[in-house]
Amino acid sequence: MHKVSDLKVLYFGTPVVLISSRNPDGGANLAPMSSAWWLGQSCMLGLGNSAQTTANLRRERECVLNLAPSSLVDAVDRLAMTTGAPVVPRRKAEMGYRYEPRKFAAAGLTEQPSDLVAPPRVLECPIQLECEVVAAHPFGDHGATATAFHVTVRRAHVHEELVIPGTHYVDPIAWDPLIMKFCEFFGDARNVRSSRLAAGWRMPHDLRAPAEVS
Repeated sequence: MHKVSDLKVLYFGTPVVLISSRNPDGGANLAPMSSAWWLGQSCMLGLGNSAQTTANLRRERECVLNLAPSSLVDAVDRLAMTTGAPVVPRRKAEMGYRYEPRKFAAAGLTEQPSDLVAPPRVLECPIQLECEVVAAHPFGDHGATATAFHVTVRRAHVHEELVIPGTHYVDPIAWDPLIMKFCEFFGDARNVRSSRLAAGWRMPHDLRAPAEVS
């Protein structure tokens, strides 16, 4: 039976993205987030206005979306309570956030030069998307709390082990994204059943699903 509930957070779970951007001094910032969705070559990113990443995207108009696999959960968690903003907002400070100017080093991750944008890629992430900011839209109560960034993917880098041989498709069994659901981490590459939509689109997936019940 359903019940009416005033949920404190509507955060049902999306893949964790490590966004790399460029700080005013030219150094690299790296921030985990999990409020992103894609359609075609476009992506929408939801970021709080107090984040250094938000300021960087507004100024530089470039970023790299590094999709984190579940195996990088420790590195992502090391960044969770850090900010690239020299002046830590009061609310974040009260939560325990601290200023960290060397995000890659703090996470134990490696900078990798990008091809088309200034921010570096994360070497350890098997999927890296170089992006250009197209537009920024106020988001949240009275537009004062967050920004929805519309970015376009200019170049995608995918580790060869994730690509189905002879195609340009990512193998959904091989790709195990780190998922954040209600501020907790999850990762599970288990396929629960085949998809009628995937069949309709003739996706070349070699799924190993359990027997289906009709």
